Amino acid sequence: MDLKDWFLAFIAIFVPPVAVALKCGLLSKDLLVNFLLFFFGFFPGLIHALWVISKHPRLKETIMTDETTINSNTNYGSI
Repeated sequence: MDLKDWFLAFIAIFVPPVAVALKCGLLSKDLLVNFLLFFFGFFPGLIHALWVISKHPRLKETIMTDETTINSNTNYGSI
């Protein structure tokens, strides 16, 4: 988990559906399930929100620069 996921976990402690909406989007099945669980009780919604946050890892955004493309084509160790 990275810093964004820890921030979402902090938000989930107070309002679990908001954290799930930020993680999965407004039109996701996870948000609908979390909203229903939150409606029936705070703790089921909280547990589901924490599970969703930990289940969906954040994709690392990589920016290709000229140095990384040059270094990737050097083929160190090959003959």
